Amino acid sequence: MITVLANPQRFLAFSRFAAPILGAISLVLIVWALWTGWSVPDDYQQGATVRLMFIHVPAALTGMLAYACLAGSAFFGLVFRHSLADAAARAAAPLGAAFTLLGLITGSFWGRPMWGAWWVWDARLTSFLILFLFYVGYMALQAAIDDETRAARASGILALVGAINLPIVYYSVQWWNSLHQGETIFAAGGSKASPVYLLPLLLMLGAFYTGFGALWMTRVRGEIWRRRAQALAVQGAR
Repeated sequence: MITVLANPQRFLAFSRFAAPILGAISLVLIVWALWTGWSVPDDYQQGATVRLMFIHVPAALTGMLAYACLAGSAFFGLVFRHSLADAAARAAAPLGAAFTLLGLITGSFWGRPMWGAWWVWDARLTSFLILFLFYVGYMALQAAIDDETRAARASGILALVGAINLPIVYYSVQWWNSLHQGETIFAAGGSKASPVYLLPLLLMLGAFYTGFGALWMTRVRGEIWRRRAQALAVQGAR
């Protein structure tokens, strides 16, 4: 599948209908998640702030998924020289940074009433902040180098280095003492979340994942057309 879609023409044909379908699914899931999430009862400890979970958790998981897509695209670009790999990596970076920033902001709003502070240097929070900084570093390095081939190589190496942080983010609550709660949704032995909260949470997670997929394909399409226009401009200048 990856090899097939590495051809720009095939990718454009596939994404032309796949992106709108994913976008429509995401919209339906968001409406459904908001409807069910609004009607859930307040938590006995967290009160109404428990509803932040429906945004914070999906945003954080989508930020991590986006970085995995970024690092995977960078790997294929560096090793296999797939024609769309760098375009896919470039397209994923701003989206992943936005989701990660949303996770940081909503986590801060959630942490304030729970911990009494907007921010603590907890292992999970710190490693997630580092994930955001890797996104920023990747985009800054892309912008700092004029030659796109050199920029792709340098930023691709940085992206692969940053991928080391993904398991640290995920397992940080197990490896170190943490104020952040442990794994709830995908906990060993089954989810620890109450079913009344689990449904809207999973719906919103599906909405974020499909929304990211739709936006990612749309941005890759834009990157393809930008490069084609740039190539035509260079040819016309000769």
